[in-house]
Amino acid sequence: MMKATIVLLAVALSTCSKPPGTLEEVLATGQLTVITRNSPTTYYRGSLGYEGPEYDLVEAFGQHLSRKYERNVDITYLMADRLPAIFTALQDNRAHIAAAGLTVTPERRERVDFGPSYRSVSQYVVYRLNSGKPKGLEQLAGKRLEILAGSSFAETLRRRREDVPGLVWTENPHASVGDLLQAVQRQTLDYTIVDSNAYYIHRYYMPDLRKAFKLKGEDELAWAFRQGRSDQLIAEVDEFMQAADASGLLKRIRERYYGHTKRFDYVGARTFKRDVKRRLPDYRSMFENAAEATELDWRLLAAIGYQESHWNPQAVSPTGVRGLMMLTNATASGLGVENREDAAQSIEAGSRYLKEVYERLEEVPHPDRTWFALAAYNVGYGHLQDARRLARKRGLDPDRWFVIQEMLPLLTEREYYSQVPYGYARGWEPVRYVQNVRTYLEILTWLTLEEQPDDFSDPETELTKPGVQTASTQATARTS
Repeated sequence: MMKATIVLLAVALSTCSKPPGTLEEVLATGQLTVITRNSPTTYYRGSLGYEGPEYDLVEAFGQHLSRKYERNVDITYLMADRLPAIFTALQDNRAHIAAAGLTVTPERRERVDFGPSYRSVSQYVVYRLNSGKPKGLEQLAGKRLEILAGSSFAETLRRRREDVPGLVWTENPHASVGDLLQAVQRQTLDYTIVDSNAYYIHRYYMPDLRKAFKLKGEDELAWAFRQGRSDQLIAEVDEFMQAADASGLLKRIRERYYGHTKRFDYVGARTFKRDVKRRLPDYRSMFENAAEATELDWRLLAAIGYQESHWNPQAVSPTGVRGLMMLTNATASGLGVENREDAAQSIEAGSRYLKEVYERLEEVPHPDRTWFALAAYNVGYGHLQDARRLARKRGLDPDRWFVIQEMLPLLTEREYYSQVPYGYARGWEPVRYVQNVRTYLEILTWLTLEEQPDDFSDPETELTKPGVQTASTQATARTS
C-alpha cells in the first residue's frame, strides 16, 4: 500500500497541471510531500509508531488543510540523511515543505523561502565532562572540532573565524547530531556544536556531555519552502501556526518531547545506563511478555520497574510495598499475586494494573493518557481525579498533563485538598515519578532504536535517491 502511494505521488508531482510546490498543487492532487530528518527533535519511529515534534506539527497541519478544504490530504515523508539533501529536494520539486528543525539563516534564505518561526533555540558548544571546559572560541583552536556539513553552525563559525584565526573545524557529511555527540562522549572528538533542544534530549543517554558555552542565541526554527513558488502555502502555514499557538498545540508538543528534560540527574543517568547492561537482560523477556499481554510498550513497563525498584525483585519500601514493581499487599492480592518477590508475577501484575488504569482514562488523548496512568499508578486513581477536578474549577483543561502536573502539588495544601473527595496527597511525588519514568523511557527508546523496524525506505520507488528515503501517512478530513 505504501509503495503504491509513493509511486502515484511521483507521477502526480511530475504531471499535475498546477505549478509544482504550490498550495494549488497540493489541493489538486490531495498530496503533501514533506522532507525531514530522522532524529529525536524531528521525526522517528517510537514505541507507538511515528512521532517527533516535526511529525506532530505536520500531521496537525495536514488535518488543518483537510478540515478547511473538506478533502483528504495524504502526507508522504522523505527522509534526508544529509542537510544539503533537504534544500536540494525543495529546489528539485521533490517536496513541498521541509520540516526538519531548520534554523533560519541568511545563507539559507538565498536558496529557500521560510515560513513563520515556531521555536527559538541556541547554539551550544558541547564537550565531555572532566576533559576541560572551554570558555570561548579561542580555546577551540587546535582541537578536534567537528560539526554537521551544511549546518547553521558552519555559517556561525565562518563569521567568527576572523576573530579567531587559528580556528579550524571539520564538516562531516555523513554523521548525524547523535553520531557527533557520541564521538564527544567517547572522546574521539573534543567538541561539537548542536542546537539547545538537541543537547537537552541527547544528554539523558550520553550523561557525560556538557555545554561549554553559548555560541549563538535565539536562532529561529521554521519550515522551508521552494523559493518563489510557495506564497499561498506559506500563508496557509502561517494561519495554522498562529492557531496552533493560540490553542496551546505548540505548548503541548514542547511539553510532550521536552517537558521531562527540565531536570537532569547525572549520577542517575549513568547508573541507569549501567543497569540497562547489567540488570535488564535478566528481566527483559518478562517485560516483553507482559507487554504482549497488555498491548503496552515493554520499554514503558521496564521504565516503571526501574523507577519502582531499580529492577530489584527483593525491594521493600518502609510503607510495605514490595517487589520489582513495588505492589501493595492489597493490590497484589486483588491481582492474584502469590509472591510479590517473584519478578515474573510482579511484572505481570503491575502491567495489568497499569493497563486497567489506562483503560479507565479513555477520554484523555495520547500521549497525556500514558502520563495520567503513570501518575495514578503512583498516587492512586482517586487523587488523580481530584487534580482534574481542581483543573476544572480553574477553567483549565483536565485532559492535559501540563495542566495536571501543576494541580497535583496543590493536593498538599489544605486550601485545595479540602475541596476534593480524596483529600490530602503528596502531590509532588507523582509529578516527579512521571518525569523520571519518561526519562528512563526516552533513554531505553534510543538505546534500542536499532532494534525497531526501519520502514522509511523503499528502494524500488522513483522517490528514493541517495540521501533521501520515504515513508507515508495520511491526514484524514474531519468535516462538521
